[in-house]
Amino acid sequence: MLNADLHCHSIVSDGTLTPAALAQRAKANGVDLWALTDHDELDGIAEARRAADAVGLRFIAGVEISITWSGKTVHIVGLGVDEHNPELRAGLASVRGGRESRGREIAEDLARAGIHGAFEGAMQHAGNPEMLGRTHFARFLVESGVRPTVADVFKHYLVEGKPGFVPHRWGALEQAVGWIRGAGGRAVIAHPARYALTELQRDALIDAFKESGGEGIEVVTGSHTPEEYDSFARVARRAGLLASRGSDFHGVTESGADLGSLPPLPSDLKPVWHDW
Repeated sequence: MLNADLHCHSIVSDGTLTPAALAQRAKANGVDLWALTDHDELDGIAEARRAADAVGLRFIAGVEISITWSGKTVHIVGLGVDEHNPELRAGLASVRGGRESRGREIAEDLARAGIHGAFEGAMQHAGNPEMLGRTHFARFLVESGVRPTVADVFKHYLVEGKPGFVPHRWGALEQAVGWIRGAGGRAVIAHPARYALTELQRDALIDAFKESGGEGIEVVTGSHTPEEYDSFARVARRAGLLASRGSDFHGVTESGADLGSLPPLPSDLKPVWHDW
């Protein structure tokens, strides 16, 4: 089976490496098929493709789109998209639109908890206010000595019920899948174990996703446990979904898995790349 890594992030969204550095790292780690999937942004694709071509790495253009479904934030990965597609680019711009105002609300909430200067601190890590997200605030909190690691920040801040949590109203599931399909891509539910959904809600999400034209689900991913690999392999079989695999790599010290390091998909699942 190919060593496919179809989910990672560069400095264009909330990663710590450039697209070119990611391509080099993926190649060095034995990746055969690689996708860059920055959050709600396509501007790293050209650099990633050039760098992948330079090291002989097969590249897939991707994106990870934030949506709101049943009041919860869910991520949909688009793979094999045309990064120049005007409808996809316009849709992503609309999704990015509320990030700065949400960031200011996060900073205000952190200030009420005694942590000041968070907006400016997070912006040092984000650069572009349109891409400002919780990971940038988490890095500021680590830099400020509030918590030792990004993972630890997300146990105590920025999540529901903790200081700095501000929900954001993203686009709809049907819109995201439509943008991906309209750009020639294949839609995949990202890291499904991360969502606080009951089994009934999860099944309803999958039904709505399939009805919208979605085709795949991440089974082996950096934030899943081995038990969750098995659980979502069963989901993929039962729902007739293609299986995807990706580290969700953000940086050397911040990710649950390095590029190319995950175990293979179960051999009986049809991989999302089966006809590429």
